[in-house]
Amino acid sequence: MTTKHTPTSVAKAIRLWTCAAGASLALAWPAAQAQSLVELYEAARNYDATFLAARAQFEADQAKAAQGRAAWRPTVGISAGKSRTETENLPGKPESSNVTLSATQPIIRAANFIGAAQSEKSRAVAAAKLTAAEQDLIVRTARTYFDVLAARDNLAFVKAQKEAVGQQLAAAKRNFEVGTSTITDSREAQARFDLVVAQEIAADNELQIKTLALKQLVGRSDLTPFQLDASTGLPQVEQAALDAWITKALEKSPQVLMAEVGYDIAELETRKAQASHLPTLDLFARKVQSKGPNNATPPVVQRRPDTTTIGIEFNLPLYSGWATQNRVSEAVALEDKSRNDLEGARRAVTQLTREAYLGLIAGQGQVRALEAAEASSQSALEANRLGYQVGVRINIDVLNAQSQLFETKAKLAKARFDYLVGTLRLKQAVGTLSPEDLKPINALLKP
Repeated sequence: MTTKHTPTSVAKAIRLWTCAAGASLALAWPAAQAQSLVELYEAARNYDATFLAARAQFEADQAKAAQGRAAWRPTVGISAGKSRTETENLPGKPESSNVTLSATQPIIRAANFIGAAQSEKSRAVAAAKLTAAEQDLIVRTARTYFDVLAARDNLAFVKAQKEAVGQQLAAAKRNFEVGTSTITDSREAQARFDLVVAQEIAADNELQIKTLALKQLVGRSDLTPFQLDASTGLPQVEQAALDAWITKALEKSPQVLMAEVGYDIAELETRKAQASHLPTLDLFARKVQSKGPNNATPPVVQRRPDTTTIGIEFNLPLYSGWATQNRVSEAVALEDKSRNDLEGARRAVTQLTREAYLGLIAGQGQVRALEAAEASSQSALEANRLGYQVGVRINIDVLNAQSQLFETKAKLAKARFDYLVGTLRLKQAVGTLSPEDLKPINALLKP
């Protein structure tokens, strides 16, 4: 007696395993514990060591930039001293003491003025570094999040394939027992079943590894990421806007901004080195209070009148052993380096934007092609199963069609995730990526 199979048995197997996986997850993790992409990104902002280090560096850079303004502010200090004088053949050891209060206000110091300008520009560099770190965290979080979803989907597809191959194996054994098929069908099905079992072990291990990576990123152990709603269309990208993306990248990219400000700072450094030749002028004030022995014999300690001095101090460098000239030469060479670094940054960002844009366009086409391939593979499997029932197809044809279908489904799922990450990478390359860009993607996910 030949066992009959409906053409949609594989599709039912897929649904069975998907529902079973969802049910097991629901039992293991209450729905309230499922996390969205936005939620896990916020967790990563407060846990990821790389981002926290970048944020601490930003605060340090801000404090360092504020130091440049101090060069234009007055400096005030107080000093005190005490001494004891011992004179041979004279009695007593009279003591001397003094207290000095001094203040200095720079009036003309070109190097200080340029240094303050450099400090203000360094604030922009610090902000660009933090922006780049935040954008990198957004992409890393999305990539790690979707790696877990891809691994989870792949495991579900492998389990569904295992169920379908198991059904085919059982049918082949029954058909052999009743004499309607050869032992070859059973052995082929058994070999394919054993292969799928090995793939299941590998897929389960991959899911655990990807989940551990996400846990390490966000600092949470109770992870159940939302799944992608495949029925919702993916966001599309304009195919005729590459030049516009590149123009925006050259204006907004943190890497270009850092290089531009770095070149400005290098120009100012050359001017500061040249300013070492220039004179300086400071306003100063000092008040000295002292007491000590007089000129009498023996000396008697008495307080001396307070001394107050107010004046202007002029200084003109004349010769420093060619240190200033060599410092200028060094600054000029570093300025030329910064100019080339800027050009290199522009070229790198342009290339990165092109790659991200073309990759996104290719990903968009790949998703459409795999969607068509999935439908075709499903039809091919149903046709092969019907052909197997009527005797025009052999067991290996059905097994191959099953493998092709599940492989296509896994590729399609990964292609969708890669495309979503690609949209973020393009905005990162341009320099416009922000946490708000996660919300449209987050809307495609569901518990």
